[in-house]
Amino acid sequence: MSTVRDLLRQKRAGVVSVAPTTTVLEAAHLMNERGIGSVVVVEDGHLRGIFTERDVLRRVVAATRDPATTRMSEVMTTALVTCEPTTPIEVCAATMTAQRIRHLPVIGPSGVEGVVSSRDVLAYQLADHAATIQQLHSYVFDNR
Repeated sequence: MSTVRDLLRQKRAGVVSVAPTTTVLEAAHLMNERGIGSVVVVEDGHLRGIFTERDVLRRVVAATRDPATTRMSEVMTTALVTCEPTTPIEVCAATMTAQRIRHLPVIGPSGVEGVVSSRDVLAYQLADHAATIQQLHSYVFDNR
């Protein structure tokens, strides 16, 4: 059974983090530059929150807050749902669906090891299914 660790290895992306004092504008620029949908908010090596594209819309734009002066600590999500590197991909997907979230921080022994997005999970599952189909195809048609 594939785990979040397998997905993170394939993804090969580091953790993108910001401080609680980072402004929304700075975080949005960083997210845009890196092509990512979230940043984790870390202070003194500890995960304090997560800030996503959805948070920009709901907590900043819709609330008519100034992104240049609004800090992460004011708008980040602090009621965190996380997973571990050993979490099976299927459990990760089920958690994201049940909690209605798109980004899941991965917490290991050394702290935040990554963030898994719903897109990451879907891409991993599609690749896994494609490999299974190819194996079945080879078994059925190459062994005649």
